[in-house]
Amino acid sequence: MKIITLIGLLGFTMATVTAQEQRKAVSAAQMQQIYDEVKTPHKYGLVIVPKDDGLKMDCPTVFRKGNSWYMTYLIYGGRGYETWLAKSKNLLKWETMGRIMSFSDTTKWDANQKAGYNALQDTKWGGSYQLKTYKDKYWMSYFGGASTGYEAGDLSIGIAHTKKHPSIVQEWERLKQPVLTAKDDDVSWWDNRKLFKSSIIRDKKKLTGHEFVMYYNANGDSAKNNLKTRWFERIGMAVSDDMTTWKRLGTEPVVHHPVGITGDAVIQKIGDAWVMFYFGAFWQDRKGGFNRFAASHDLINWTDWTGDNLIEPSEKYDELYAHKSFVLKHKGVVYHFYCGVNKKDQRGIAVATSKDLGKSELQFIAK
Repeated sequence: MKIITLIGLLGFTMATVTAQEQRKAVSAAQMQQIYDEVKTPHKYGLVIVPKDDGLKMDCPTVFRKGNSWYMTYLIYGGRGYETWLAKSKNLLKWETMGRIMSFSDTTKWDANQKAGYNALQDTKWGGSYQLKTYKDKYWMSYFGGASTGYEAGDLSIGIAHTKKHPSIVQEWERLKQPVLTAKDDDVSWWDNRKLFKSSIIRDKKKLTGHEFVMYYNANGDSAKNNLKTRWFERIGMAVSDDMTTWKRLGTEPVVHHPVGITGDAVIQKIGDAWVMFYFGAFWQDRKGGFNRFAASHDLINWTDWTGDNLIEPSEKYDELYAHKSFVLKHKGVVYHFYCGVNKKDQRGIAVATSKDLGKSELQFIAK
């Protein structure tokens, strides 16, 4: 296993890892136990597909209220990202409810990009998966931008909130300005260009010294170890004491790989280990886009799984990318939601399971 730390260098110069950091590593035996617990070898198929071939779906986030499940996800249709909401009774059949973060003409910095991700979810593996409040509000982080097009222009991280339950179709109230940008004074070589997906958890034990912890992926224009990093993405950390004021923790990514994308972290607690589900793409030794995990005892030092991918391309609907995961366990079954992309760049939300539940009848209709 490899341990990736805040002081780790690009290319995994593991000789610099100290004995103290090695003690923080999650053991190989525990990493194997986690893999055996979360693996989902049975692909059920697509559960939500765009009504129009020109639309692309992305980034599922699943939460629960009562006996119903809800999923936020992104739709891109040419102008930029908007955030949508769907509902399900059984995690397999989903009904679209409506938009919750829409394009706007009244704000400048995020008018054409609003890619939202629910925050402060119950992180217990097999737990309630409910969204929790802070100061009587529900919270969401999102990346926003003013430019039109696919992830075009400056992209920054904003914060939104609502007093109504997130299961209700509504437009969330957004802070007027982003909380993290690529132009902040504390940016580093790896996050000084664009900021992408973020995930926020609440850690009342304050392992980082702060109650709220954000994991976000970004890319940079700087070079590191003579490698140009403009198109690479990596995962780093930011912390807050009030959900509205954020600062970066450390100057290095906490999970990264020599080339390609390492991104879209989602955090859950399995036993005594924090588990970060993330996706990789364009790596030197693996094809396409795929989902993996890392684990940690302190939320800062992460041990990377070096075995098989959790999800990888294998079907017609995910033959290009099978990535951007949300993994949960309910009634003894593990559900791994992800974005499936075919060779025509048609994108929908798929799910794989730990037990064979049959096959979905939903498929892309290629024109």
